[in-house]
Amino acid sequence: MNDIRLIVTDMDGTFLNSEHEVSPEFPEIYEELKKRNILFVPASGRQMLGITKYFGEIESEMAFIAENGGYMIYKNEELFADKLDDQYVAEIINAVREIPGATVVISGKKRAYYETDNQEFITYIAQFYTGNQKLDDLTLALDDSIFKIAVYHPEGSEEHLYPALEKFQQYNLEVVVSGKFWLDIMNKDINKGNALEKLQKTLNISPQQTMVFGDYMNDIEMLKKAEYSYAMENAHPSVKEAAKFEASSNNNFGVLQTIKNYLNLN
Repeated sequence: MNDIRLIVTDMDGTFLNSEHEVSPEFPEIYEELKKRNILFVPASGRQMLGITKYFGEIESEMAFIAENGGYMIYKNEELFADKLDDQYVAEIINAVREIPGATVVISGKKRAYYETDNQEFITYIAQFYTGNQKLDDLTLALDDSIFKIAVYHPEGSEEHLYPALEKFQQYNLEVVVSGKFWLDIMNKDINKGNALEKLQKTLNISPQQTMVFGDYMNDIEMLKKAEYSYAMENAHPSVKEAAKFEASSNNNFGVLQTIKNYLNLN
C-alpha cells in the first residue's frame, strides 16, 4: 500500500454508528494520524456546523467537506463555497409541496431553514442541522447563500422523491439520493468527488495517497478519486460496486478498524 496522506470519510452510516456517535477510540487514532502527517477529512451531506460539532478542539487542524461538496474549509479557512440560484430554490420548494409526505430543508451558510410545524421532524433534523430557523415561506428570497435543498420522505427517497424531482436535472442541477429517506439537490458538478479533487490539488496529494469511505450514492464520486476506496458492509449495493474494498459496518466502527489495520495498531 502506498503512503496514505489523506483519509476522507462520509459521516452518517459510515464514520458514525446508528446512534450518530463517534467511536471512543477516535481521539487516540487521530493523534497517531497526526504524528504520521495524515490529514483526516469528514465529508458529508450535512451542513458545516453539523459536522464540525463532533470534533471539538481539533476542528482547527482539519479539513471538512460539507453540503455534499458545496462548502469546504481547511484549518478554518474557506476553500470553496457554492450558491444555488434563488429562482430554482423557489421552483423546487413548490414541487416538493406537491409530494405527499415530503418535507424540505434548505441549507445555507448561516443556518438551515424549514417551513414545517411537525415537531417530531424538527427534533429529528436537529441532529443533522445546527442553527435551524423556521420560516413561513421558504420560496421568499433569503439573506443567505443556499448550498443545497434536502428533501425527506419517511417511506423512502428513491421511490417517493427521485421520480418527482429528477426533472430538475434539466436546469443543470444535481439530484442525488443521499440516504434511505433523503434526496439532495445542488448545482451540477457539486459533489463530494469534485470537492475532494480540489482538496487534493490544494494540498498536492494524489489519488494514490488517498483513502475514502462511504455508504450511499452521494459518496460514489469521491470513492472514484481514491486508490483505496472502501464501501461499508452496510452500504447501498451500487456503492459496493463502485468501491475497490469493503470495510466492516458503521456499527462496528469499520472506518477506524480499517485505519487501525493500515497503521498496524491492532
